[in-house]
Amino acid sequence: MEGLKRGIVLTAATLMFAAVMLPEVAAVRYIVGANMGWTSNVNYTIWAQGKHFYNGDWLFFVYDRNQMNVLEVNKTDYENCISDHPLHNWTTGAGRDVVPLNVTRNYYFISGKGFCFGGMKVAIHVENPPPPPSSSPVRSASPTSLLSNFRGHVFVPALFAVAAVWDSFLMLL
Repeated sequence: MEGLKRGIVLTAATLMFAAVMLPEVAAVRYIVGANMGWTSNVNYTIWAQGKHFYNGDWLFFVYDRNQMNVLEVNKTDYENCISDHPLHNWTTGAGRDVVPLNVTRNYYFISGKGFCFGGMKVAIHVENPPPPPSSSPVRSASPTSLLSNFRGHVFVPALFAVAAVWDSFLMLL
């Protein structure tokens, strides 16, 4: 039984250390139209301007489920507000629809039932995320800069991992 506890603690320590040391990758969930939501009389072209949509992000459509819907269409149907043959109907009936942006391409969304003509349409360009920034070379090999670098990149995360393992160990006792 003691060997099992030790194995669990060692596994927990390894997982905690790996979780702390791995870089964070965070997808962004965009509420379409921000505080206005998916409704008429909003300029969604302006809303989308300046935003970078990356592969792995999400669009969250919030709207009146009794009147509107969320349809993904091709570019021609987007430009002409044609909702007869959507590529995908994202409408779930709850008025809270989440669309994963999991392919690098252009997405075109409209609301049918005539609302597209009132401006309920948005085009989104999804791109791959930029590569992580490369680390700059250490300019000085002074003991102070090396210690500072070690402390910030290794020591602090390792300290948190050890503390988590110790806490788990105490809980097993």
